[in-house]
Amino acid sequence: MASRDRFAIANWRGREHKNAAPQAITASYNQKAGQVVILLSSGLEVRFSPKDAEGLENAKSSQLNEIEISPSGFGIHFPKLDADLYIPALLEGFLGSKKWMAARLGEAGGKSKSLAKKAASRANGKLGGRPRKSKAG
Repeated sequence: MASRDRFAIANWRGREHKNAAPQAITASYNQKAGQVVILLSSGLEVRFSPKDAEGLENAKSSQLNEIEISPSGFGIHFPKLDADLYIPALLEGFLGSKKWMAARLGEAGGKSKSLAKKAASRANGKLGGRPRKSKAG
């Protein structure tokens, strides 16, 4: 297949994708609510806390007040943080890479306080508890 044909097919696929998926129309940071707000071409408004998004989790309000929308409308960029978010991934509930999301889930699980966790802790305590750290010398 000639390069020209491939290029035409790629452009057609791109147009189809753009017509099928909502794009960002506006994006802003609502400082009072502490949320990033994105209005999509479908009329849907997406809101989330920056603390829940990779690259934004430690951002200050002043770093979130400038948001750029990519030319395709499928991404938003935070220039003061050099952070990007992909709109289709946001709509699927992914606010970061798989590795980052897994780490967040593990962190939340480690902080959980369930009856099973308490029972396991008690049982471990009966066995002498956590071994003491040896002093290297």
